[in-house]
Amino acid sequence: MRNQNSRKNNTSALDELYEAILCLETKEECEAFFADLCTVLELQTISQRLQVAKMLRDHRVYHDIVGTTGASTATISRVNRSLGNGYEIVFERLQKKKPRKNANSGEEPEQL
Repeated sequence: MRNQNSRKNNTSALDELYEAILCLETKEECEAFFADLCTVLELQTISQRLQVAKMLRDHRVYHDIVGTTGASTATISRVNRSLGNGYEIVFERLQKKKPRKNANSGEEPEQL
């Protein structure tokens, strides 16, 4: 019975975390919240995984990803196995937020 209560509390705590994140409205608010919530190492790890996911999505090889991000092949494999709906939702929404090609500069927007 204790294990069931623990799982229920974990689910509730995760739900509260997700709701808290959804309350944030600006990048500055996100920076403040995550600085309070996570250690520097945890934030670096999370951001590294996002970079790995972007590179995997661009069909980059593990060797390039290791060299660019410093991620281990185990981390790259883990991200590769979980590359799915969550990452795609974020990548699609980030792409929509990117400005279109600047007619004056001739520069292409960065691909996610």
